[in-house]
Amino acid sequence: MAEPRLGVNIDHVATVRNARGGAVPDPVRAALLAIEAGADGITAHLREDRRHIRDEDMRRLKAAIAKPLNFEMAATEQMLDIALRIRPHACCLVPEKRTERTTEGGLDVVGGHDYLKPFVSELSRAGIRVSLFIEPSGEALAAAASLRAPVVELHTGAWCDAEASGDRGRADHEFGRLRAAAARTAALGLECHAGHGLDYETARTISALREIVELNIGHFLIGEAIFVGLAPTMRAMRAAMDEGRAAGARR
Repeated sequence: MAEPRLGVNIDHVATVRNARGGAVPDPVRAALLAIEAGADGITAHLREDRRHIRDEDMRRLKAAIAKPLNFEMAATEQMLDIALRIRPHACCLVPEKRTERTTEGGLDVVGGHDYLKPFVSELSRAGIRVSLFIEPSGEALAAAASLRAPVVELHTGAWCDAEASGDRGRADHEFGRLRAAAARTAALGLECHAGHGLDYETARTISALREIVELNIGHFLIGEAIFVGLAPTMRAMRAAMDEGRAAGARR
């Protein structure tokens, strides 16, 4: 069973930089260090309010890194134009609210199906791999397949929040939703990724689901790196994911 890929989100390196102004810490340097330590790709979310990643960061990331760049973006004409200029390896369409601290849920691919369709089509025509950040539900999966996006990223936030609060019943329920959604992806022709709120333990647990081929993790890794450094944090996360996948293979 293949090991899951690790995509590292470097948004919050830019958050720290922007809190003070200036050029440091540099998210591009963080991306290069993450790749050196074993990251399979780099994710960055260019928000409409530019609260962390900026336009120049995206251009520099595309020029500097040899691994795939995953551009998280809202489905807006401005972001589409930027993506078509930068030509990242992949674009993950995500919901976005100016008042939220972080992405609060999955994209409404059911109600927003017709609105999203031209974005998926234009990005795909440009050779950019499209991912949709969705809730782990059958309806969302069916809509994503109908949109002809090759990849879905399951929103793991509700499960991770339940785990963090110690609510065992809710955590089991939310993980059951993730497991069921992941199991359906192959039949729908979708590659399955997952992310949001993952730490060592939750990454280890979800890596046991063989359908999930990539995890995208950011806030936890950058937070841990403050204390122990980015490379040791990356190695510990990689080990946790590999342990989880091996445990899943033995079941």
